[in-house]
Amino acid sequence: MKLLLFSSSFCDPCIQTRFVLEQVEKLVPAASITEVDVARDSTEAERAGIRSTPTIVVLDSTDTEVFRAEGVPTVNQVLVALAKAV
Repeated sequence: MKLLLFSSSFCDPCIQTRFVLEQVEKLVPAASITEVDVARDSTEAERAGIRSTPTIVVLDSTDTEVFRAEGVPTVNQVLVALAKAV
């Protein structure tokens, strides 16, 4: 299972989301979490249809999107989203 965090350096909610994802990473070490800076990787962000930051996208083992959410999630919300990728 993969989790993509689309973020930007000037985004305060992105900082909060990074903290949430650090907690999730401790609980689910098998989750692969990758952060994509929308300013540096604008092509990837555009391809993914990102309209705001933070946005979390969860992919299953075939790289099919199973969940997407904008804004700061809770740990429980991320865990439920990751469960959809199993």
